[in-house]
Amino acid sequence: MQYGVSRVIAGPFLHLLWRPEITGADNIPASGGAILASNHLSFVDSIFLPLMVPRGVTFVAKAEYFNGTKPMQRVAAAYLRATKQLSVDRSVAGSAMEMLQAALRLLDEGRLFGIYPEGTRSPDGRLYRGRSGVGYLALKSGLPVIPVAMSGTDHVLAPGHVLPSLAKIRISVGKPLIFEPVKDEPVSAQRREVADQVMRSIQALSGQEYVPMYASDRKRELAAADGAAKPTGD
Repeated sequence: MQYGVSRVIAGPFLHLLWRPEITGADNIPASGGAILASNHLSFVDSIFLPLMVPRGVTFVAKAEYFNGTKPMQRVAAAYLRATKQLSVDRSVAGSAMEMLQAALRLLDEGRLFGIYPEGTRSPDGRLYRGRSGVGYLALKSGLPVIPVAMSGTDHVLAPGHVLPSLAKIRISVGKPLIFEPVKDEPVSAQRREVADQVMRSIQALSGQEYVPMYASDRKRELAAADGAAKPTGD
């Protein structure tokens, strides 16, 4: 109920300013559990994708998104809570597995679960290597993985920016990917193979340049380079 009300209240405002479009929405099943696997360009991905998907979808968002103190951050946090997005504190040991277990419970209930396989926002608009969690969910649940490509959201709210800008947002939804479920815990190689296939499908939709490294590692490289470039006092 709250999910629908939030879309009714916020939807016209979001549609008016950013004119989001979605193609391939008919690839999302009308009922039953499924995994939406999307690229990740901006914080607002978790606002516009749930807005445009015809069914309710639950994403995981880092805890900082729910705890902002500035006016725009408070509004965004309220929307995330209203649309039942999950908060996860990535600094806590075991949080990744707890998130996956929570996702499996939602999928077992016939819900849509959204995941960003890259694990964090792209630092430069390119598509980075997917984490194997999406492979775990696919193999444990036996449910379809639906690739999604977001575009334009990085122009609406780029990392490090507080105030949004006007930009066209497009969402492309691809054909479901079906993987044979495994009875036991999927081994690393199985999870890796599924994750790589999902990322290839996302890339085919988004047209992004693919980088065969984790986005988090790239962010650490950029932070180190930035730190080394700053002058130090004598």
